[in-house]
Amino acid sequence: MLESLFDKQLIILIGGFLVVAIASKQISGFFQKIKLPLITGFIVSGIIAGPYVLGLIPAVSKEKLNFINEVALAFIAFAAGAELYLKELRSRLNSIKWNSIGQLVITFVFGSISVYFVSDYIPYMSELAVGPKVAISLLTGTIFVARSPASAIAVVNEVRAKGPFTQTAMGVTVVADFLMIILFAITLSIAKTIIGGEDFNYLSILIIVIELVISFGLGYFYGRVLKLLLSWKIQTLYKTILIILVGYTAYLLATEAYYYSEVYFHHAITFEPLLVCILGSFYVTNYSKFRAEFLKIIEETGPVIYIGFFTLTGANMAINTLLAVFGVAVILFFIRLLTMVAGGYLGGVLAKDPMAFCHYGWMPYVTQAGVALGLSTVVANTFPSWGNQFATVVIAVIVINQFLGPPLFKYALSKLGEDRSKADTPEFDGVRDAIIFGLESQSISLAKQLMKKGWEVQLATLLEEGTFQEPENVTIRYIKDFTIKTMLKMEADKTEAIVCMLSDEENYQICEAAYENLGTRDLIVRLNDRNNYDKFLSLDVRVVDPSTAIVSLMDHFVRSPQATSLLLGMAENQDTRDLELLNPNLHGIPLRDLRLPADVIIMSIRRGGQMIISHGYTRLRIKDIVTVVGSDTSLDALTLRFDN
Repeated sequence: MLESLFDKQLIILIGGFLVVAIASKQISGFFQKIKLPLITGFIVSGIIAGPYVLGLIPAVSKEKLNFINEVALAFIAFAAGAELYLKELRSRLNSIKWNSIGQLVITFVFGSISVYFVSDYIPYMSELAVGPKVAISLLTGTIFVARSPASAIAVVNEVRAKGPFTQTAMGVTVVADFLMIILFAITLSIAKTIIGGEDFNYLSILIIVIELVISFGLGYFYGRVLKLLLSWKIQTLYKTILIILVGYTAYLLATEAYYYSEVYFHHAITFEPLLVCILGSFYVTNYSKFRAEFLKIIEETGPVIYIGFFTLTGANMAINTLLAVFGVAVILFFIRLLTMVAGGYLGGVLAKDPMAFCHYGWMPYVTQAGVALGLSTVVANTFPSWGNQFATVVIAVIVINQFLGPPLFKYALSKLGEDRSKADTPEFDGVRDAIIFGLESQSISLAKQLMKKGWEVQLATLLEEGTFQEPENVTIRYIKDFTIKTMLKMEADKTEAIVCMLSDEENYQICEAAYENLGTRDLIVRLNDRNNYDKFLSLDVRVVDPSTAIVSLMDHFVRSPQATSLLLGMAENQDTRDLELLNPNLHGIPLRDLRLPADVIIMSIRRGGQMIISHGYTRLRIKDIVTVVGSDTSLDALTLRFDN
């Protein structure tokens, strides 16, 4: 009966959390609009839904839903390990090495010393003797070193960051966490000796070495398991589920190892599941042929994992307790911040990085999350007399870091030119125009078809002038390359649509430049190799695959010839158009009061990048994209009404 109630409660908690997570995804869009990272939105949503605000996620969920955190952390460790691809990082290894040393040494050494000197102002340290103060300072300094691969990866993916600074930041984040886990095992053992009166002998050192050897051995084993799973000829969905489950078993195994070693050997053997998963992922990434597939699974699954992890992190934050220790947390936050700035400059100078890198080199490492939270819990369980207060203060510091870290990292990427997120879509200038890249029969036909519909079209080609017969009444632009400078000369920043009909490599170069610098509303590509489909999709490109387009078109003609002819503009004097609402006089008016011409039908409304279900009482909003079908004359009249 009790088990039944437990299961029922767990199911209710999971169901409620899923609803909150879905809402969190929607709310985070607002934070993105004000130039804050998505994960900040997830955390804030979790705090609002948590037990200290709305109570949608009760306090009991911290324990009951902890498996979600463990699943997420294992997956995040896989993602972190996958960033350490040695062939790509070879040129940045020197920078990663020195920056990791700078961050580790400066943050740990000066962080520990600073905490010791302010210990009289920290409630749980002020009354202790010198020895325990030293031990707690060492543990605090160690946790200062902890980074957040999850937050870093989330920011990098969100802005599509790419470049030497990003590579260094990701490498240092993972390496620093790797070294910090080893450092924590040593400092925890020292703290037990000083505070608990245990003898720090050769056996203690041997146990630490054994635990590290076990972690490395399990990391290799997990790498082999992942390699085996990826080799199976099964659907990607099943592989993804199995990979997530394999990661979760690392936490289950760590729990069992801790329990049974305590029972049978009277000394708990601990190994860090995060370290195991990072090593397993590192093995697959560098020593198997499945790297591309593994990365694809991580990229496609990551956004869902991040929503759950950061929303639950926000919900688990004890806001009332955090406010009580906020003053101490601020002191420790600034100590950590100053040591990271110093470590960033030291590492950058030793690595001979550009000074711009040194100026911003500390910003990627401010954020803390899962690893630091986990280690603070270990300290709390090991030293119950003051450990809970220690954990509370550390969590308060992590909260501050979690809020300020992602925006700082995003700012650094932007200042160093490695932020490749989509540019803002330009305002409609009143002219419907398009640029078509590639000169051939299909591109010429498309240009003439668009011109018949009232569009202004430029046809861009790398061919030299005079080497072919120019088509009549079509504007030809002779270009030397596909750089953003060339595109701006064609006023591509004012263009509503860019169509690419070249090789996939050239098409991607054009689309990436337009996506990052122009924010062009519609990018259309004729695909050559279906293996490149996902690459274009990541840039919000509308992809036309010739290998399937004809079959799909004929299928629609067979099943609905009249509608297909209408949508393709083949019906005489009939057409479909996407109209952007720019007329402020129509803002807020219901569709039923729009007084449409009798032969015009509204097919769909797109608002804020999403299709909405429309009906007679749906009110129009400025910037809505309204798809309509009707006669050319009526559509021309409606276009005038929609324009400003």
